[in-house]
Formats: sequence, C-alpha cells, structure tokens
Amino acid sequence: MIDTINSITPYITGLWTLPWILVGYFSTFILSKIFGYNKVDHYMKKIGIILLFFFIPLLLFRIFLDVDFGDNEIKFSLFCFLIIGLMYFISYIYGEIKLKKMNIKEENRKIYIKTLLTNQGRSSAFVGGAMLAISEWQIPAAIYMSIGAIFLFAIIPYLLSYLHSKDQTKKIQGLPVYLKLFPWYLLFFAITSIILHSSTGIYLSDLGDTGILFKFITAITIPAALYYVGSSIHPNDLKKNEIKKLFNIKFKKNLNHLLWVRHIFFVNILIIPLITLIIFYLLLNLNIISNDWFAVIIINSFLPITSTNMFLIPYGIDKRVTALSISWSTIICVPIVVLLITNFNSYL
Repeated sequence: MIDTINSITPYITGLWTLPWILVGYFSTFILSKIFGYNKVDHYMKKIGIILLFFFIPLLLFRIFLDVDFGDNEIKFSLFCFLIIGLMYFISYIYGEIKLKKMNIKEENRKIYIKTLLTNQGRSSAFVGGAMLAISEWQIPAAIYMSIGAIFLFAIIPYLLSYLHSKDQTKKIQGLPVYLKLFPWYLLFFAITSIILHSSTGIYLSDLGDTGILFKFITAITIPAALYYVGSSIHPNDLKKNEIKKLFNIKFKKNLNHLLWVRHIFFVNILIIPLITLIIFYLLLNLNIISNDWFAVIIINSFLPITSTNMFLIPYGIDKRVTALSISWSTIICVPIVVLLITNFNSYL
C-alpha cells in the first residue's frame, strides 16, 4: 500500500495539481446537465465546507510540522499583515476617489464603499492553495493563507459590523458562527504543529509509514480545492455577451451594478497587483526579501475574489455586484495565477 501511495503522490503535488481546475469545470458542467445546476452547486458548497474545516487545517498542520518557526517566519508574517492591510486600504481610497465622480444617492454611496472594500477579500484557501503544492513556497503560502483568513473572517466583518451599526438600529446575524471561528480554528492547527515540532523536534519523516499516509491524505487537499474552483465557474458567465458587458459598459442608471463591478475589477486586477509588484520588486532587488516571498506575495495579489464574501451580504454590501465580481474575477484571475505559478516556479 505504501509503495502505491508513493507512486501516486507526485501526481497530486506540484504543477500536476493545476489541471484539476479544468477537471472541476467540465465535470460540473456535465453533472449540471444531468442533475441540474442548483443541485450540483448545493453539494459543491458542502464539499467546500469540508475542505475548509477538515482538509486545509490538516494540510497546514503537516506543513508546519516540518518548520523551525523562527525570525524569518515571524518577519514574513508581519509582511503579510502589512501587505494585506495595504490592499484593503488601497481599495478604500480608490472607492472614495471614484465616489467624487459618481452621482448616486447617499445611502448607495455607503453600500458602494462597503462592497468595494469587502470584495478585496481573495480566495487564498482554494485558488491560493495551489501554491502549497510547490515545496519551496509552502511555508510563506501557508502563513499568508492563515493571515488572509484573519482579515477575511475577523477584521473585515468587525469593520463592516461597526459601519453597519452606525446606519442601522436593527441587529444583524452577520457571518455564520462557524465562519467567525474559522481563522482561529485554522491558527489552532498551525500553532499546535509549531509547538509540537519545537518542543519535541519531531518531523513528518519521523512518523514512518504513518507520515507517508498522512502526507498523501493532506496532499489530496490541493487538487480537491482546485477542482472546487473549476466547479464554481458557471458556463453562462463565459458567454461573449456577458464578458462584453463588463468592459463595454457606459455610465447608465440601469447598469450601475456593472459599473461597480468594473471598479472592483480595475482596483483588484490592475492597481493593487501593479503597486504590489513595484514595492516587492524593489525589495527583492535590495535583497530584503527572498524569491519565495516575492512569488507568494505577487501571486496572492492576483487571486480572484472569494465566494465566501457572499456570507457578508447581511452587513449591507450589494449582493448582485458581489456575485458578478466573484464569477468574473475567477474566470480572468485563475488563468493569470496558473501562468504565474508555472513561470515563477521555473525561473525564480
């Protein structure tokens, strides 16, 4: 059995994981024709929760078990807090600038800012999880994912709750409890693994066949997550007319939601990656950061918007804009991320 696992593992790690995006897309397309899109989507969401709460935490536990968590990792953690915070700050400033040029009602101005800010949240667990398949990037990618989860499920919901409470007297349910707990649940596995390793000096290889089996089970997480990404791309969003709406839109009242989506697209896919690239290219050339740090941070800046942003609708963000932003950013950003992973892995 161990020999079989050893022969299979290379094909569910590294760049071999990327084609699972296409497998997920075509499989879901075929299953949707047979069982209906809503039914397939319902079950895929359940699979997404299983990945979030079972496989991804175990994968982080396995990665951190082989890490001597020291000054280098602490410095990168601080870098992650700064760069993710900067991304949200840039989105906010961009939104304020755009508002000065838009003739919309006061209540819609607040919704616009909250929607733009919220949709800075990126899919670091699913699409970004592909970086965990590259051995040199595993540690920084795992750290980035953990800190990204804190922003996505703790800091931003708290900020939205504060902004919402200023405008509304009615209390909201907000994020489900299991998502509020998720970043701390994820950190529990990472911190437990770090403490276990530092106190005992144990590595995964010390566990023998059990370690090989554990590595195989957790390695399944990455192709499964990328399958989930592919399954979330709806065929209707790939129609030429739908894509043209995003880029050919003119300012019209009945198309305000598409204008908002275009703003989200512009700041997420052009402005933030460009600023991030300039800053970290300079840091790379000054030898302040390593190639691995550079690759992980730049790729993360291009990640598509996470589908879990839909859980933040009760905080007063626009549902239609958020849904469209998720779909179209996935369609456009996933190929960019795949291209960057392939090239950075080859040349950095």
